Amino acid sequence: MRHGKKFNHLSRKTAHRKAMLSNMACSIIEHKRINTTLAKAKAVRQYIEPLITKSKEDTTHNRRIVFKYLKRKEVVTELFRDVAVKVANRPGGYIRIIKLGNRKGDNAEMAMVELVDYNEVYNPNGKKKKKTRRRGGKNKTTAVSTPPVVDTKSNEEE
Repeated sequence: MRHGKKFNHLSRKTAHRKAMLSNMACSIIEHKRINTTLAKAKAVRQYIEPLITKSKEDTTHNRRIVFKYLKRKEVVTELFRDVAVKVANRPGGYIRIIKLGNRKGDNAEMAMVELVDYNEVYNPNGKKKKKTRRRGGKNKTTAVSTPPVVDTKSNEEE
């Protein structure tokens, strides 16, 4: 029975699974998005989100913990220097999974995994003005009408 066993083993031995998730997490941090199967995408989300949370506080201890999982110094540096700054105000949910359909060869469900704050299509960061729907029509009138200009000099000279 599998009571309470929620971890997806992805049909791999432990060493292979850990190496694969580490490499996928490094690729996400390096390239900001990757395409993979849906099962691997869900597994890598559980793997990388605690690491991004650790990177918000830049201490030697946190760097060593993250390095234990990622094993690439330049990726850890980029995570703590660039990614952590962008996600500093976000309380969680750093990874977005977008389903792409099925792969042609084996009909596997494919998904795109991306860092949420690096996609300007979904996250304009307030640069775009919020559009409001207003009622428009032909009978637009101005709210303030200006009074006619009266020439006071011409009245005094006469």
